Amino acid sequence: MSSITTDQGIVHYEVYGRGKPVILLHGWLGSWGLWQETMAYLGAFYRTYALDFWGFGESGKKRETYAVQDFVDLVNQFMEQLGIVHAPLVGHSMGGTVSLSVAIKYPERVSKVVVAGSPIVGSSLAPLLKLSGYRPVAFFLFNMMGPFRAWMKYFYSRQICTDRRFPEMMDRDLSRTTLESFLLSIASLRRTDLRPFLSQVTVPALGFYGDKDKIVHPLQWQPMREGIPQAHIERFSNAGHFMMLEEPTKFSQKLKNFLDEPQPIPAP
Repeated sequence: MSSITTDQGIVHYEVYGRGKPVILLHGWLGSWGLWQETMAYLGAFYRTYALDFWGFGESGKKRETYAVQDFVDLVNQFMEQLGIVHAPLVGHSMGGTVSLSVAIKYPERVSKVVVAGSPIVGSSLAPLLKLSGYRPVAFFLFNMMGPFRAWMKYFYSRQICTDRRFPEMMDRDLSRTTLESFLLSIASLRRTDLRPFLSQVTVPALGFYGDKDKIVHPLQWQPMREGIPQAHIERFSNAGHFMMLEEPTKFSQKLKNFLDEPQPIPAP
């Protein structure tokens, strides 16, 4: 277990493997643990880093805001402190939205960008997630945390991921989330619309989307393709929002193939 101290709190991360760096970013209510199987595979070829955003997992939770742009700045600080000049960013759900946003705001940091089940437009989120971005709803859920966690673990989670490990993983990550990080991060994500900025993404881009996704609309690959014409899209017909858990071999192999591709030489 490793951590760095930033000007806005402690950031926990895990690192595995040797070689060129790759940075993995989790989604809303998640943590670095989502990436354990992916790290085990990629670590034979790359030095993989998986961090917890502020407010999630083992990272610090004493902040006033937990907006998407806060996490964008966090990735920049993380790379600065670890001496990573530039690297591929791989993000799941909200983490993919952050990855694209880093490529837009800090283009010198990003050599490639990968998103998995990520909303390009916040309105593509499932109704429950959008409602969770309103304080009265979030406050109610946290005051009913016991029943809410039980419902999420035993019923809702079974509808969004077929991996049998997922309910326990989600329950553990939810137990580490505060009201403010729960509320403010999803409220910010709900308001996000990257479409006007996607043309600024000039690095190789890859989008993974599951046709059975019930968290983010499964057709969010379309605005990504329209905004980043050079983007490559991989669709998982038998997976939902968590394709790295439901089809880990396919996901990891396709991810590695993309990371292995040589960088195009910019035109003079």
